[in-house]
Amino acid sequence: MTSRHTRWMRRTALLACLVGAAAIGGGYVAIGAAGDESGSPRRLIAAKPAPESQTKLPPLPKKLRARVVQPEAGSTGAEAPAPAPEQDPGLDDPGPKPSGPASSGGRRPSGVLARAGGGGVSKATALSNGVALPPFEAPEAVRQIIEAGNSIARTPYKWGGGHGRFLDTGYDCSGSVSFALYAAGLIGGPSDSTGLMRWGKPGKGKWITVYANAGHTYMEVAGIRFDTSGAKVTGSRWQNDLRTNAGFVARHPPGL
Repeated sequence: MTSRHTRWMRRTALLACLVGAAAIGGGYVAIGAAGDESGSPRRLIAAKPAPESQTKLPPLPKKLRARVVQPEAGSTGAEAPAPAPEQDPGLDDPGPKPSGPASSGGRRPSGVLARAGGGGVSKATALSNGVALPPFEAPEAVRQIIEAGNSIARTPYKWGGGHGRFLDTGYDCSGSVSFALYAAGLIGGPSDSTGLMRWGKPGKGKWITVYANAGHTYMEVAGIRFDTSGAKVTGSRWQNDLRTNAGFVARHPPGL
């Protein structure tokens, strides 16, 4: 009876130990699973850095010896000077002498310039289209007069035109001359023929001469004529042909 009870007690204790061990093992498994689901960071092992690549350099020479150079007689050690450039024979040789006289000038004018016959250097040219070309050597005032004269060269003759206002539909003789002189700043405003007889200085000018009397006035600019009477022939106030100045008073601007 006593031995049977003892065996039963041992079995009960062994079974209790097994149940306890199983419960402890299940608890560890549950705790590990809960730790994985909680998203807690795991410990990472840092990777070892790759060794840097090193460029292999060529080996240095084992022995370094200076090279001895024997000096040559008469040598200074400096670089030899560059050879002098060859002389151009044209600088010393003038060439053959001319056998005849030089030509009289450059290109001859063609087209309307040839028909007008103007030289274009110190004399103006009245073209067939009614406008005038100033000479190359003309002062600025002469150029301004010719430019202003071109703007009204073909406008109709209008008695009293250009006196009440400079911008008019037509111009008479003194109005035309006053318009051109005013463009160059040589007159203060429109003037009639009588007033132009006292304008400027007496006598002919080098570039500009105004001829005036009580009934008519015109002017010569750089060797050509600006005259309303010429418009009856060519349709323009500019004329290459000059006219007689008998009965007119000659006046010119100072310095021109």
